[in-house]
Amino acid sequence: MQDTAIKVTNVSKIYKLYDNPSARLKDALGLSRKQNYREHAALHDITLEIKKGETVGIIGTNGSGKSTLLKIITGVVNPSQGEVEVEGRISALLELGAGFNDEYTGIENVYLQGTMMGFSKEEITQKMDDILDFADIGEFVHQPVKTYSSGMFVRLAFAVAINIEPEILIVDEALSVGDVFFQSKCYRKFEEFKELGKTILFVSHDLSSITKYCDRAVLLNKGIKVMEGTPKEAVDRFKMALVEQEEEERRKNTELWKQDLSKGRWMESLMVNPETLEYGDKRAEIIDFAIFDKTGKISNVIEKGEFCTIKMKVEFRESVKEPIFAFTLKNLMGIEITGTNTMLEKQEIEPKKPGDIQVISFTQQMRLQGGEYLLSLGCTGYDREEFRVHHRLYDVCSLSVVSEKNTVGYFDMESSVEVE
Repeated sequence: MQDTAIKVTNVSKIYKLYDNPSARLKDALGLSRKQNYREHAALHDITLEIKKGETVGIIGTNGSGKSTLLKIITGVVNPSQGEVEVEGRISALLELGAGFNDEYTGIENVYLQGTMMGFSKEEITQKMDDILDFADIGEFVHQPVKTYSSGMFVRLAFAVAINIEPEILIVDEALSVGDVFFQSKCYRKFEEFKELGKTILFVSHDLSSITKYCDRAVLLNKGIKVMEGTPKEAVDRFKMALVEQEEEERRKNTELWKQDLSKGRWMESLMVNPETLEYGDKRAEIIDFAIFDKTGKISNVIEKGEFCTIKMKVEFRESVKEPIFAFTLKNLMGIEITGTNTMLEKQEIEPKKPGDIQVISFTQQMRLQGGEYLLSLGCTGYDREEFRVHHRLYDVCSLSVVSEKNTVGYFDMESSVEVE
């Protein structure tokens, strides 16, 4: 362990899943004669060694076991089997404000967190100015943390974690809550830590950060370590894992789609939202849709910078004089990020009569930042100058944008930089 900061050997974590609370209680009291639970392997036989001074990223799809592994390394959760050895003082930021008392002020919580980490009150007082300068939340430090926004929460929690001079820093996706300026400050601190020879282990969905800051990256999928290697190798394999997850989810969700689907429909190859909101007078109906990648393959996963096409097929039940076809993309908070329609694009559509079928394609270069988005589709029109909604599908499917480089905000202006 002389040059090793963290050593994980054959670690597995099995959770018992019960159908109801009474079954859990009977099992805990030893009153059940039969096994009344299902076992779920959150981690399976994970072996990992992190050298002192390394910055290692852990990536994977949702439910792959990333957070569970970090909790086991920090001692928050015990493994079902295997062992973990840690050499050095750990500072961990696993969950937003974990360990904070909602009724305490920010200052009081700094002392509380510092004491839990083994520092005396005098030592914490000496570090207080650095902590508050880094958090930069102003007079709110004197208010109860229950009044804080999520961003203020994470600023203070991270400021405590990063300023107690740990030898090992462990962060689980917490930086995604802060604004871009705070994230930039945190990553500058990462650079300082690396120069001081300290060890950093962090989970992030921001693949550009993994590529930029990490010496190595580990890819988990369904509790199994798929591979570890250079950040680029791990990110490339991660993209494949996203596609594999998409295929599995598609098979599960296709049966839940509201409409009866006949063979050969595009949407059968997509991960469709079973709770899609739809409405309209149904004078025209969207009967099929898909997202096509640059190769012409239907996929919910598109690489940033690549061309993609959104298609929909509309069947007309009644005559519509001036149909308008549209799509929008929203983030997971429901904010519309971008979109267009055939009227804005100055595309003249001929009048439609009952039985007509129209296919519309929107092709564009994907400039959105890496992340998760929701696609909505619509067919509208005007009847004697009155706007009509014929059929709309809100949040009909997800769109994952994979990126190795994100800029500030929602989209990339593809700036050209020249340093003279």
